[in-house]
Amino acid sequence: MKSVVSAAEGAPAAFVRVSHQDTEATIALGGVWNLRGSVRPKPAMTIEEIQSANVTRIHCVGDNLGYWDSSLLLFLSELDTWCESHQVAIDLDKLPVGVGSLIELAKVVPEVKTKAAQGRRPSFLYRLGTWAIGHTHGLTAASLFIGECVLSFRRIATGKGKVDWRLFWLTMEECGAKALPIVGLISFLTGLILAFVASIQLRQFGAGIYVANLVAVAMAREMGGIMTGVIMAGRTGAAFAAQIGSMKVSEEIDALDTLAISPQDFLVSPRVAALFLMMPLLGLYADLMGIAGGAVVGFGILHISLVQYWNQTVGSMGLTDIISGVAKCAVFGVIVALTGCQRGMNCQNNAAAVGNAATSAVVLAITWIVASDAIIDVILEVLKL
Repeated sequence: MKSVVSAAEGAPAAFVRVSHQDTEATIALGGVWNLRGSVRPKPAMTIEEIQSANVTRIHCVGDNLGYWDSSLLLFLSELDTWCESHQVAIDLDKLPVGVGSLIELAKVVPEVKTKAAQGRRPSFLYRLGTWAIGHTHGLTAASLFIGECVLSFRRIATGKGKVDWRLFWLTMEECGAKALPIVGLISFLTGLILAFVASIQLRQFGAGIYVANLVAVAMAREMGGIMTGVIMAGRTGAAFAAQIGSMKVSEEIDALDTLAISPQDFLVSPRVAALFLMMPLLGLYADLMGIAGGAVVGFGILHISLVQYWNQTVGSMGLTDIISGVAKCAVFGVIVALTGCQRGMNCQNNAAAVGNAATSAVVLAITWIVASDAIIDVILEVLKL
């Protein structure tokens, strides 16, 4: 039998006595354990003594233990961690009441990682790689969702998919007639602003009549579709994400899976189809309202008659301008619907996640609307359209 003592000078300093016989060891804890004490037993010394004896079970006793605080718990916690990693059983039953339960509680509740505990800040390359990997995963998830949507439309076309047609007509109403006021107001103001800014410059050269050309082409090719897409992203895309996210939280999505009904067919495809059909009509309406806003500036500031303004507008626009704007609106509608539904389907099962899903749907939709508009413009330029 052996023993080792680690103690502060003089009683009642904290001490640890380790004795072992065969494959079992006994650790006797005594004295006053105080965090403010200058000398306290080190767990490493005790672990070294136990490790050299190749024990398989440890008994901790505290017969001579006086006042103790967190220093004793830190000692025992480190000892317990070592025992778990080396498959050594530890018995804390003979310690004062509460010590064992506090050690168990410390193991159940994870340690809170603070900035100080995290050490130095990760390098720029590490953060750049983490960002790239995260966006790669997001792009992969978006691609899979688009593929599932395509398969869903194929099932619907062949009569194998279960579709909620009531949702389809309701979404068309929400994205059509009920969206006219806000789309009309924003488009009218956009055309008015474009005409006002252009009039300041063109009046200097006596070319105020060409304000009609600028407003007509800008609204037909670019601003009408973009402003409609941005409005619908904030109005409808966020609503899609919130609605489907709430269904995910309330486990309605799981209920559809249980009933062998594809959520993609029942919830996503009707929304995508409805927005795909309604967005071109909203885009044409936005073009007309933008031209009307420009006409207000032309009539009120430049003193151009309405007949002159209309003739100049019709002469400046071609069929290519109108078709390209309508095609962009259809693409924007699909983007808004897909981003809103995808964020809703990937929502976590808590209330806060629903708001986060709606926010990310709006941001992602607007980002892809602007990016896709630039891509389409480059393609049209290459095709000389």
